[in-house]
Parts: sequence; structure tokens; C-alpha cells
Amino acid sequence: MTDHPWTQSFPGAITVCDPEGIILEMNDRSQHMFREEGGAALIGTNVLDCHPEAARAKLKAMLQTQRANVYTIEKKGRKKLVQQTPWYHDGEYAGFVEMVIDMPDNLPHFVRG
Repeated sequence: MTDHPWTQSFPGAITVCDPEGIILEMNDRSQHMFREEGGAALIGTNVLDCHPEAARAKLKAMLQTQRANVYTIEKKGRKKLVQQTPWYHDGEYAGFVEMVIDMPDNLPHFVRG
């Protein structure tokens, strides 16, 4: 992600993989979040190998069907938003981007329009 310096200081973890699940890039936050699994050493490995079977099957299907997945989790008392979405290069499917962003305890919600 050195081509895009803003990603390094972005306050969420950004992980990018290709259509087969090979991890291409991780920003600093992603490397820190996955430090116990190898951090930056995960670049070049398959994201499918980082998940238990149930999650691996779901992720494999997402890679094949190019469908986004969005959910929230709570880990160590912190709520997080997880956005997994396909990315495209010159109109061609290029893989997935996962962003994990900390959510405040009292997240405002607005209905507009």
C-alpha cells in the first residue's frame, strides 16, 4: 500500500487479496491486527488458510461469486464494523478488500432523504 500513503494512517485495518485469495497488501493497522498470525509475513499467503472451515467456505464462495459481506463483531469489549467487498481494476474483478473499523459505543444513526 505504499502507492497510497493515506492507507497507512487510516484508522482501520485494510487487507487486499486477489481473486484466489492471495493477500496482496496490508496497511499498518491490518499488519498489527494480525500480528499473532504473522503480520506483514501474511502478504503472499492465501487468506483462506487464515480461517476455520466454516468461515473459509463462506469466504471461498464470496471470492467466487464476487458478493460483498458486511457485519459487526465485538472483540475484547470493542465493537467493529467489517466490510468485505470485491474490488475491480480496469473493470475486471481483481479480488477482495476487507476493512475493519472500530465503532464507538454510542454510534449515531441518521435517516436522511
